[in-house]
Amino acid sequence: MPQAPTAQPDRLLRWMNSLADATRLRLLALVAEHELGVSDLCDVVQLPQSTVSRHLKILADEGWVISRRQGTTNLYQMVLDELEVPQRDLWLITREQSAGWATLDQDRLRLQQLVLSQQDAGAFFADAAEHWDAIRHELYGPTFTRDAMLALIPPSWTVADLGCGSGALAVELAPFVKQIIGVDNSEPMLDAARQRARGADNIGLRQGNLTALPIDDASVDATLCVLVLTYVEDTAAALAEMHRVLRPGGRVVVVDLLAHNRDPFRRQMGQVYSGFAADTLEQALSNAGLVDVSCRPLPPAPDATGPALLLATATRPCD
Repeated sequence: MPQAPTAQPDRLLRWMNSLADATRLRLLALVAEHELGVSDLCDVVQLPQSTVSRHLKILADEGWVISRRQGTTNLYQMVLDELEVPQRDLWLITREQSAGWATLDQDRLRLQQLVLSQQDAGAFFADAAEHWDAIRHELYGPTFTRDAMLALIPPSWTVADLGCGSGALAVELAPFVKQIIGVDNSEPMLDAARQRARGADNIGLRQGNLTALPIDDASVDATLCVLVLTYVEDTAAALAEMHRVLRPGGRVVVVDLLAHNRDPFRRQMGQVYSGFAADTLEQALSNAGLVDVSCRPLPPAPDATGPALLLATATRPCD
């Protein structure tokens, strides 16, 4: 009598157990796209080396990743075609079910920035002309390119800095425009802004909420809302107010958190929302009657520890 094939549930259970951890899922998703070292993965997932190394060992032991030595660094990669067929099928199901996970979207954004920076570094050493950037920075400092770009703003503009906080952005922008109207609902923040803005006679500070701005209709050329919208419960009302105070053809600029899953961070910062998905914010701007809407993630700064950011722009239609 022929023998039935030997079942191997222990291997299946080990594979499933190795996937039953959020950090390991994040690492696998990354090394499925690029060959990466431990330090690279630490930068992307923002976890200590000991944690990343421990999870990589588990993944390597269960055959999920392969590694190779490059100098003093081990590089890790998941090669789908080299997985056993049941293991590959299990990963494909896992990848499908985790699509749209905001944490993975944040990781991929950081990975893209990491890959771009490594490509830039390679070009730097391949072409001596690239040393000019470092020379300029050393000779002239880091701010002259920012000043050049700010000078592109029409000097006749009146700009509303919504949620101006301690006034850092208003003071930086003031030399390039006609007037800044700073609005914040916190009197201590406004006190700090008044101290910072001493000597800048084109900055006016007002107390008020983003959902009921103390600004006349159609009286400003641009509204800036930087790291504020996640604190506002009624997002639609705040965007409607931006539309109201803009002159026809005026611009809205919003910088805020990209959607993330770091709820302890949200609670610590006192925010109402854990960021915004780009398409969600685009739709909200359109619903407010704005046009030429654009929204894109911003490349994370290498030393940034918070969630990634996005930049949205829109225009009030001309009547």
